[in-house]
Amino acid sequence: MKKENKYQEGFLSRAKGMSPWLSSIRRHIHENPEVAFKEKETSRYICSILKELGIPYKNNIARTGIVAEIGDRHSKNVVCLRADMDALPIQEKTGLEFSSKKQGVMHACGHDGHVAMLLGCARLLMERCVNKGLVRLLFQPAEEGKGGAKSMVQEGCLENCRYIFGGHIDTHFDVGKVAVQEGLICAYADRVSIEVKGKGGHAARPHEAADAIVAAANLIVMLQSAINKRINPQYPSLVSIGRFEAGSAPNAIAEKAILKGTMRTTCKEIRKETFGAIKACARAVETAFRVKTSVTFPEHYPPVINSEEATRIARQAAIEVVGKEGVIPYPIPSLGGEDFSFYLEKVPGCFVRFGARKRGNDYPAHSSGFDFDENVLPVGAAFFANCALRALLG
Repeated sequence: MKKENKYQEGFLSRAKGMSPWLSSIRRHIHENPEVAFKEKETSRYICSILKELGIPYKNNIARTGIVAEIGDRHSKNVVCLRADMDALPIQEKTGLEFSSKKQGVMHACGHDGHVAMLLGCARLLMERCVNKGLVRLLFQPAEEGKGGAKSMVQEGCLENCRYIFGGHIDTHFDVGKVAVQEGLICAYADRVSIEVKGKGGHAARPHEAADAIVAAANLIVMLQSAINKRINPQYPSLVSIGRFEAGSAPNAIAEKAILKGTMRTTCKEIRKETFGAIKACARAVETAFRVKTSVTFPEHYPPVINSEEATRIARQAAIEVVGKEGVIPYPIPSLGGEDFSFYLEKVPGCFVRFGARKRGNDYPAHSSGFDFDENVLPVGAAFFANCALRALLG
């Protein structure tokens, strides 16, 4: 085992040696972003690289996803590694020489880097020759709000899987840091849709109407206050309304308003209480403004909960890549949603964070100026390769 560990420790130096290759992959994908379930060109590009590496794969999984396998394809000792592929409907303003070529679409969350990492891992494992099981690489579509992971699971990508590992670029940390934490990592993420229906009328005679816009605006403010005062502050909880649709003319009182947003919570009890708070606010608005409301929660992402054993494997793999000082805790759960949770509902696994802070760039993820330090790419590739071998040998 000592010899095996020594070999695994060499993954980072070998991954650093392929840094230009990793960056070229990331930049090609960054220039050609595609949103959820439309990653056709991205998928073709990934398949071309897998073919060059001599790795068998199946494409068109969950519409645009890819499943590639390295090792004994008859083995029931399977470890899965996942990278998401989709971009966001955001107009890029980074000024990078490899900026998006597509109007209104951008890789603003690091998924281009995740793909490069997993392909780098594949190259490392092919050089290593996996013979004690099977490593299955999942290139997943539609993480950004569409739940592509759920579709991948439904199509059987976790067959015989013992563990699954994933990770996310995080610009809150420096390159060389890997955040590994057991337990809850990402929150419950629920969609919220609220219809406010009033009575239309002339803007000059408001008493004859029931203004849906005023009612909806008050509901938004009320939600912020209610969550702040009704929910135990020791348990993170928030409701954010990101879309407000109403009105058709400047001098007419709107008959209907639609609010769409998200609810984030970190435990079942608080999630239930927050549901109740939203409904209570809607009822209060009905009374105050003579309107009717309809509250629905159309879809959600479960929480990401890292298992004890998979976290132990991931932590040791990370230590062998970045050293003990490079492995840091992540004790406060993110309120971000992450559909890796659908895999973890089926098999134990671990989701980590890769430090990727870029000096001089403080734009957060999901913003038009987001970028990261590409030196994180070999770190991620080495981690995934090391993680896979540790899990197979364990």
